[in-house]
Amino acid sequence: MVEAVQGAGVVVTGAGGGIGAALARRFAGEGARVVVNDLDAGKAKAVAAEIGGVAVPGDASAIVDEARDALGGAVDVYCANAGVASGGSEAAGEDVWALAWDVNVMAHVRAAHALLPEWLERGGGRFVSTVSAAGLLTMIGAAPYSVTKHGAYAFAEWLSLTYRHRGVKVHAICPQGVRTDMLTGSGSAGDLVLAPTAIEPEAVADALFAGIEEDRFLVLPHPEVAGYYQARAADPDRWLGSMNHLQRKWEAAR
Repeated sequence: MVEAVQGAGVVVTGAGGGIGAALARRFAGEGARVVVNDLDAGKAKAVAAEIGGVAVPGDASAIVDEARDALGGAVDVYCANAGVASGGSEAAGEDVWALAWDVNVMAHVRAAHALLPEWLERGGGRFVSTVSAAGLLTMIGAAPYSVTKHGAYAFAEWLSLTYRHRGVKVHAICPQGVRTDMLTGSGSAGDLVLAPTAIEPEAVADALFAGIEEDRFLVLPHPEVAGYYQARAADPDRWLGSMNHLQRKWEAAR
């Protein structure tokens, strides 16, 4: 059992399935009190019933107050997990870009804005951001997703460097492919890049809990991402060339 989460009040957004449901199950299994959020009320209630939690359906951007009440007045851990996998290029519609920004970035900002006053006053809180390896690297065929996941990672990084000395702990989870509906919907690009090394959602939860125990900001369920990230930073042009090769391979296959 991880002592840091026993008895804690935990919120997991987008927890009706996939990574979110795996996180909710793991937190509950570790003795936390869990609020399960999802836009799909039926799915949220099903997971909550399974783990003995409380369902708070609705837009992840606006559920902090209701979740806090459901937990008896305090949120100790907030998992900003809800996300949208928006594909397309720079030509994707304004509505596609706007939704990606709203869900993948601004929902995190709004949650932090609602949570931080209490956390800073009591000197503790934990913010978990489900980002993606795309937030460290990129993803072919998915400009809105890649760009906004970079934003989600940047915001998590900013929270950590700004508030860590005041007791706020932040974790950024950056997996590659995970066997969820999001991977299924990623099309031929996902089949090429993500599917071959895809892991189960439970492995993402395992990685997060290892990160919590080690008090580590960056959580990499696919450890090889660290090497890719280092290569990108050390020689951007070589890395971009490799990614362009992958892009051309994808285009040829299509």
